[in-house]
Amino acid sequence: MVSTIRLAILVLAGAAALAGQNVANEVCAGCHDQAPKVAASTHAKVACSQCHLKHEEYPHPAKVVKPKCASCHAQAGDDYALSVHGVQAAKGNAAAPECATCHQSAHEVLNPKSSDFRMTVPDTCGMCHDQVSAQYKVSVHGTAVAKGETNSAVCTDCHGEHKILAKGNEASSVHGSHLRDTCGQCHGNVTLARRFGMPSDRMVTFDQSFHGLALKSGSQTVANCASCHGIHNILPSKDQRSMVSVKNLPATCGRCHPGAGTRFVLGPVHQAEGRNEPPGMAMVRGFYMFAIPFTIGLMLVHNGGDLVRKLIRYYHGAPIRHAAAERGEVRMYGFERLSHAMLAISFIILAFTGLALKYPDQWWARPFLLWESDLQLRRYIHRIAAVVMMVVTVMHAVALVASRRLREHWYEMLPKMRDLTDGLFTFAFNVGLRKTKPELPSHSYMEKLEYWAVVWGSIVMIVTGMLLWFNNWSLQFLPKFVLDIATAVHWYEAVLASLAIVVWHFYSVIFDPEVYPMDFAWFTGHSSRKRPTHHKEAKAAKPTDAEEPVATVE
Repeated sequence: MVSTIRLAILVLAGAAALAGQNVANEVCAGCHDQAPKVAASTHAKVACSQCHLKHEEYPHPAKVVKPKCASCHAQAGDDYALSVHGVQAAKGNAAAPECATCHQSAHEVLNPKSSDFRMTVPDTCGMCHDQVSAQYKVSVHGTAVAKGETNSAVCTDCHGEHKILAKGNEASSVHGSHLRDTCGQCHGNVTLARRFGMPSDRMVTFDQSFHGLALKSGSQTVANCASCHGIHNILPSKDQRSMVSVKNLPATCGRCHPGAGTRFVLGPVHQAEGRNEPPGMAMVRGFYMFAIPFTIGLMLVHNGGDLVRKLIRYYHGAPIRHAAAERGEVRMYGFERLSHAMLAISFIILAFTGLALKYPDQWWARPFLLWESDLQLRRYIHRIAAVVMMVVTVMHAVALVASRRLREHWYEMLPKMRDLTDGLFTFAFNVGLRKTKPELPSHSYMEKLEYWAVVWGSIVMIVTGMLLWFNNWSLQFLPKFVLDIATAVHWYEAVLASLAIVVWHFYSVIFDPEVYPMDFAWFTGHSSRKRPTHHKEAKAAKPTDAEEPVATVE
């Protein structure tokens, strides 16, 4: 009787096959007891005949090729072939996991998008990676999963599902260059951050830090999330076992910065602008947020008013001086022109490479970042330019000490009370609040402001730059917030200096109609600008070949 039923089933199956139709699973269930398992699996709607070859032949022939999952799941198959598991399987490693190892047999496979399947992922991976699994289960992620939290990260969230690549592979999601984005899937998600009570600004603060900027620039050695927080053993910062606990931070940071935190508590690492930052940092930021627009704004109004008045005067018939054709007073001598050239070149390079670090995604920054992963070209160029600027500073200081005549001449750059009134009255004249413009000395408040701004700015940039350059020393002997303040001051001072050069200095030597198209004192030594000549200056302006040249600044 049983044989008769089986024969009938095979006849029906053969007829269906000849008709080009899939055999209903109920037909196969007449002989095979897999039907209940298939019905509960994600393959419930898949016909047995779609996977099993030669099902219509009875008895089923032996050694029929086992169905391949990739015949339906082509993308998953391609990804698996590229993964560490697929590579090992291709080499003949019998222990390499295959589809059924993780998904169970084709008759029992669960929906991989279901919460039930997701919660089993750590145990599934733990069958082979037992030590990693043990670390994971005590981590913040593992303990959350154990409590039934389906949104907590599991193995596949970080490593991928089928295309699991070695961490040394640059295409891997856990490669150092991609870890920020991998962790950011959850820690950059505002909804998840609110749900779990996590800070929502971790990606922002990391991106703004030195580590984040260097990583974005292409550095392969800079610290990433895992460098500080761990990999599978990630614990809350309040846990004494955590790599980022106050107790363990010196050891964690000390792997890259020897001695860091041994004398002072390092303090918070992730700091958002305007929130949870030390009072000193808030004061620095507040000062520059006011000082930069206020200072540059005054410069724009001062120079804009001067330009408008001169253009109106020329429009009404005043003769236009061809400054470039005139040979005025001696303003800069060879030593000063050399110093000025070195300062100008180093300043431009410092500003450009500094901006390339701050905004590495911009097209104009890319040339400096082409070899960042290997040569760190931008860093070397920036530091070489910094050394040149420091050399110029030393040259100027030594010249003032060594040359009495030069020193006496530079006394004219000392501020005087009349500079204040000259500045106020000139500003009032430029904006139309005063009818007459005061007669300014050869070295007026304009030259003095610029000179002392360069002196002050150079000191600030050198001090803060050295703290950042020798950051291992800084972290060893100073609290971390000092380095944070130095970073902020270095950046804001650079912005202020760059804007001041464009708005104040460029107007004085280029765009001012009295010297346009340029005051070539920086090149020829002679200024085309007409200035009042005092007895002392007249004497200094006619040195003999044997005399030591006396220099002034523009």
